[in-house]
Formats: sequence, C-alpha cells, structure tokens
Amino acid sequence: MYILVIEDNPDLVANLYDYLERHGHTIDVAYDGSSGLRFAQERRYDVMVLDLMLPGMDGLDVCRHLREAGRDTPVLMLTARDTLKSKLDGFAVGADDYLIKPFALQELEARLTALVRRARGETVERPLQVADLKFDPALMRIERGGRVIELPPIPLTILRMLMRQSPRVVRRREIEQEVWGDSPPDSDALRAHMHLLRNAIDKPFEKPLLRTVRGTGYQIADPDEV
Repeated sequence: MYILVIEDNPDLVANLYDYLERHGHTIDVAYDGSSGLRFAQERRYDVMVLDLMLPGMDGLDVCRHLREAGRDTPVLMLTARDTLKSKLDGFAVGADDYLIKPFALQELEARLTALVRRARGETVERPLQVADLKFDPALMRIERGGRVIELPPIPLTILRMLMRQSPRVVRRREIEQEVWGDSPPDSDALRAHMHLLRNAIDKPFEKPLLRTVRGTGYQIADPDEV
C-alpha cells in the first residue's frame, strides 16, 4: 500500500514508519495539517492515516477540504478522544474509520488493508465465530467472552484456519502447509504454537474449544454441538 501519514508526534511517526515499511508498504509523512492536505491533493495514495489533533489545520478540516476537492482516498482517523461525538464528527467530514490511541500496530495495518480492499471493491473476509470465540479477520481482532485476545502471527494464522474449517478436524499436515508451505520445521514447532494458542483461547475460560485429535490433527468446535 502507498500510505500517507499525517501525524505530529515524532515518536508515533517513527513507530508507524518502521512497522509499515517493514511490512512492505511505502510511506509519506506530513507533520501538520496544511502539508498533509497538500500531499493528499498532489499525489494518489491508497489510504491515509490522519491524526485528529494537528498544529494549524486539524484533522477534521483536512478531511473536509479533501472531500470538498473530490478526493476519495480512504481515511483512517486517529484520536485520543474516546467519545461518540468525536467519532461522529470524523465520519461527518468523510472519515472512513476511527482508531483510538493507544492502538496495536497490527490492528492499524489490518484496518488500512480493509479500507483499501473496500475502496477497490474487493471482498472482505467475514467475521468468524465458534461458541463465544469471535475473530474478525478484517480488523485482526479476537475476543472470547468479551475479552480481547492478542496472538502472535503464527498462532493467529492457525486460529483463522481452524475457525474457518470448524467443526472439521484439520490434519497436522494441512496446518503445516498453511503456515510454512513446503518447508515445515520439526514437529515440536507446531506443538509449541498450539500450546500458545490453547493458553490464549481456552486456559482463562471454563469451556475448552481447542481439541487435539491424537494421530490426526486439531479441531476448534463448541463441545456442546459436536
């Protein structure tokens, strides 16, 4: 993605730049609203990250001027204000999504990807649910019993696969192929990631959903329904 970041906090900009560049994206940065608006009008970006509070011209004015100029670049607005009015104000001037500070960089990237796909008319993967376990692939957000769960990339990939296939038992080889392609590591690697996944989605809760089928593979299912 070609991303414009308009943000006046240099530490946050550095974190965004490092993370997004490392994940293969191209970034332009503006530290004030006027410069950001000029960048957005002169170049064609896939998506914009726009801070609400900026020196000079704030994020609301930047977004308003952008839309009045006929530019339809998707805008993700950042703010420290966790209020309904702030969100409604942002949507009213043409913002497409809202993220409250502080936030996980993984979630930011997932939201930007979802905005770009939507703008291009691409299909966004539907949310998944097994019992009270919920996974929204568009936002990379996992919840169980109302509690947000954080997972490293490999356990997250395994969770998505098992939830897509639920209640089918997924063979070990299928999971290894999904995660590592044709060069899987030794068998202990998958076992370690499954241990992390089980601790995250089952250990804090009364009803286990992740089941090991000895000699075959793994299954995520509601035990009351299988």
